[in-house]
Amino acid sequence: MRTLYNIFSAFAKACLPLAGVFNKKLKLGAQGRERTWDILDKKVKSSLPKIWVHAASLGEFEQVVPVLERINRENYQVILTFFSPSGYENKKNTPLADVVCYLPLDAVSNVNKFIATVEPSLAIMVKYEFWPNYLNALQETNCTTILVSGVFRDKMPFNSWYGTWMTHSLESFDHFFLQNESSLQNLEKLGFTNASVSGDTRFDRANQLIERDSSITELKSFIGNKKCLVIGSSWPEDIAIMKNWLNNNDQNKNYKIIIAPHEVAPNSITQLCNSLNYHPIKWSSIQGCAIRDLEAESTLIIDSIGLLTKAYSYADLAYVGGAMGTKGLHNILEAATYGVPVIIGKNYDKFPEAGKLEDLGGLFSVKDALDFETMTNQLLEDDYLRDKTGMICGHWINSNTGATREIVTYLKTIDEKLILD
Repeated sequence: MRTLYNIFSAFAKACLPLAGVFNKKLKLGAQGRERTWDILDKKVKSSLPKIWVHAASLGEFEQVVPVLERINRENYQVILTFFSPSGYENKKNTPLADVVCYLPLDAVSNVNKFIATVEPSLAIMVKYEFWPNYLNALQETNCTTILVSGVFRDKMPFNSWYGTWMTHSLESFDHFFLQNESSLQNLEKLGFTNASVSGDTRFDRANQLIERDSSITELKSFIGNKKCLVIGSSWPEDIAIMKNWLNNNDQNKNYKIIIAPHEVAPNSITQLCNSLNYHPIKWSSIQGCAIRDLEAESTLIIDSIGLLTKAYSYADLAYVGGAMGTKGLHNILEAATYGVPVIIGKNYDKFPEAGKLEDLGGLFSVKDALDFETMTNQLLEDDYLRDKTGMICGHWINSNTGATREIVTYLKTIDEKLILD
């Protein structure tokens, strides 16, 4: 099976430029990977030991941010790689790394060239980034390798007839820092005991948000003294179940609505606006608007990146998108950390944090338009219920922090100079 995997990887490497013709994201990835070697050649410094950090996408990057913030960059150079465009395109200029690029595909020729160029002394993988050839190369070069916020599920390739050969690559990890007990149990079934349940570093990341200044004058003026629903990282499937409620709210002007869609490209924003029976105001057009003009609007669409977490700080209720369709639930922690009740869609089985918060009573899943309208109206109209569920969310965040501390303590055993005090 490993031979077949290598053949497929080499074939994917050869076909990647052609695949970009048919898909915008594949095109971005293909073009970005063409620049990877040039970026590495120009920016990797031979004078400093290197830390290679790999995150598949934007969500995984957020998980490793608390760790990156503690790394002493005077003594080490950080090379950050992404697999997907949503990670690289949003964070290619992050100040938390010295070099940012796409990860070349897991073909043997790519792997050998990448490892020889970077020469990492420490590798940090995030969540479930298990590329067999890269992991085998790290083991062969005796590079210390850890997994941060790791997840192991029953239905991962390691447990299937076609993927058991990949289990050997896990031997490259010196330690697995896992999110939950079930991951620990599943990893033990594979024969690995060099692991601990440290929790999810996203809780640490989310907890940091409340310590930062999230004030935005325009949002404060827009909301005024009305209750506000923030719809974060929405997809068309999410908007479809709330369309009637949004149209009715615009007529009655009961609440203020802030929509921050996952896709902010002009055509996506146009599609969102066209799905409503009215014309919401856009963030890009409100600078300089008079307060009375903002107060007259019911709905504001955030058509740029980077404002959602601050918008959550103004919410009385949050809907977090992705789970009504098949895109995958987005980050519920960013809303919960502000003590805001959370509503999500129906497809969240692969997101244990959502199930846990639902069990505690801070999160509510809706399956259709009627469910959404009923739950949204209830939470916005019942102050006691909203405050109670919001407190549950805030306490849940606070009680699950500490994963970063455990990881940093481990890294200090490798080199005291690695971590900032």
